[in-house]
Amino acid sequence: MEASEATSAAAAPNPEEFSVGKNASAGESPVNMEFLLDIPLEVTVELGRTKMLINDMLKLGQGSVIELTKIAGESLEILANQKPIARGEVVVVNEKYGVRLTEVITPMERIEGLR
Repeated sequence: MEASEATSAAAAPNPEEFSVGKNASAGESPVNMEFLLDIPLEVTVELGRTKMLINDMLKLGQGSVIELTKIAGESLEILANQKPIARGEVVVVNEKYGVRLTEVITPMERIEGLR
């Protein structure tokens, strides 16, 4: 296991952290929430945003440049189902783009963001 994989594995949340059974009152049986771990998510890396008039969009063609609000070198937003989960920087892995996480939103912050 590489150092980056070890770091990722160490930072990965334990499914038991999300167990409803921990907070169940006496007499209630714990609820197994492991089935949630197999739900697919759409993960998006957002390079930047901009606003544009329809007229300007209709003028776009091959070679056009769309200027974004994010400054070069600024961290990228990583979203799961359109909710922020982390920030990172662009890397190239085996000739494909990837993202190195530089900041991860804690599991509790992610759950709070769902409300």
